Amino acid sequence: MEIIKTDILIIGSGIPGLSLALRLKDLGEITILTKKRAFETATSLAQGGIACVMGEEDNFEHHIEDTLAAGDGLCKKEVVELVIKSAPERIKELIKWGVNFDKDPENPEKFHLTLEGGHSRKRILHVGDYTGRAIENVLIERVLEEKNIKILEHYFVVKLIVENLLRPSKILGALVLDLTHIKPVVFLAKVVALCTGGAGKVYLYTSNPDTATGDGIALAYQVGCRIANMEFIQFHPTCLYHPKAKNFLISEALRGEGAILLNAEGKRFMHKYDPVRKELAPRDIVTRAIDMEIKKTGAEYVYLDISHLPSDYIKKRFPFIYETCLKYGIDITSQPIPVVPAAHYLCGGIYTNIWGQTDIPNLFAIGECTCTGLHGGNRLASNSLLEALCFSYQASLKIKELWKELKNIPFKEPPIKELTVKEIKEEKVFISHNWDLIRKIMWDFVGIVRSLKMLEFAQKRIEFIKKEIKENWPGIYLDLDTMELKKIAIVAELITKSALQRLESRGTHYLVEYPYKKDNYQRDTIILKNF
Repeated sequence: MEIIKTDILIIGSGIPGLSLALRLKDLGEITILTKKRAFETATSLAQGGIACVMGEEDNFEHHIEDTLAAGDGLCKKEVVELVIKSAPERIKELIKWGVNFDKDPENPEKFHLTLEGGHSRKRILHVGDYTGRAIENVLIERVLEEKNIKILEHYFVVKLIVENLLRPSKILGALVLDLTHIKPVVFLAKVVALCTGGAGKVYLYTSNPDTATGDGIALAYQVGCRIANMEFIQFHPTCLYHPKAKNFLISEALRGEGAILLNAEGKRFMHKYDPVRKELAPRDIVTRAIDMEIKKTGAEYVYLDISHLPSDYIKKRFPFIYETCLKYGIDITSQPIPVVPAAHYLCGGIYTNIWGQTDIPNLFAIGECTCTGLHGGNRLASNSLLEALCFSYQASLKIKELWKELKNIPFKEPPIKELTVKEIKEEKVFISHNWDLIRKIMWDFVGIVRSLKMLEFAQKRIEFIKKEIKENWPGIYLDLDTMELKKIAIVAELITKSALQRLESRGTHYLVEYPYKKDNYQRDTIILKNF
């Protein structure tokens, strides 16, 4: 079996992985693995922007207070302060790399700042309505210029390799499936960083790309890392409802600019659920309000209407959303947009410290696949790109510190036997059936509003599917859907188990039997694999 040695192995090609690679480019050889194309990431779909204190009427304390309020009692204040106070430096870094944020048309020397749900001040920097894609493009260009960094596309990580599963041991590398050359490959590395994004594809309806199957979380769990707060799934209130549209999010920034929500009868309703903030309430409140209105009226969607604003302004401020909706026959300058909630962001994940370190020495995790303590029970809008940048910086500092010793330590080859890659033939229908079944179970029973009966039912069904997968498809298969199915089954189980452990309603987790918070649950939900 082929063995490839690289000093630092980064799994994932979004903002966390790319920015980490750029910060570590002088340490040695860096390899970035991505299971599809480099630009097929959640980063590239991020429309809104990055939250950062910039305006004269804003300050760090306001941003900290807004973040803590959204997190509903579960944020770690020291982490919140670290991230928010470091934001201006991270923005300067992006600008230095080549990101051109929009400027205020009335004062071109200043940035154009927008307002989003849960924020008390305008503090969202953006590049049109395609901020994530703009940043991703710049970072990829910079990475491709570096001789020490290479991006390998179509490589799927099957499992992480550690010295010993039964006791704390350092990371050695990863067993990877080369989907292009149809073979397993072992990558040996002195440092491994999981930057694999979220797990939205565990749900039937999601704003996430097809790559968001929770791979990093499943990988870390299987080698003994703590997994925290998986019950907190943030559902974005407004995804485009259209039979031909796939995963298209209608940015929170529209509501920040004055868009209003209307039910099937054409009436505003947010004042009934949050009389003060209305459409600018945090996402969990807006999402449940939409869910309630859909159930009450029997409609399949509600409307988001921004047509009262000047047509030219809408086209200039939201060019990507305008063009995309127009492609589906919706002119947002004169028509309301049909929208529904969809799984959007995972607030929990791999438990890390402020340096991005996991429970396994030299294994780091950054971005949506982690639980850092920033988001708590509910993420504040546009804090996610900021978290990715801040923690890739934090991780780079720690890796540079460790590198003084690591650079002189030889690679250790693991005792892995020669592996056979199997092919899926007639069983393909079973794989697609189980894929769809897990996603439907999660949407119907572990979704926006939950009950103990629903969660217990979901847990039993997922356990059965996991058993079926283990019995029928053991080993490595030359089929991405099959290998991803194994990962989403693990992640679905982690979400359901976590939800059953939290007998209260907090943040994005709403349990009908306990529609209130309890003081004794103001703590993280931790799950650890038994070996």
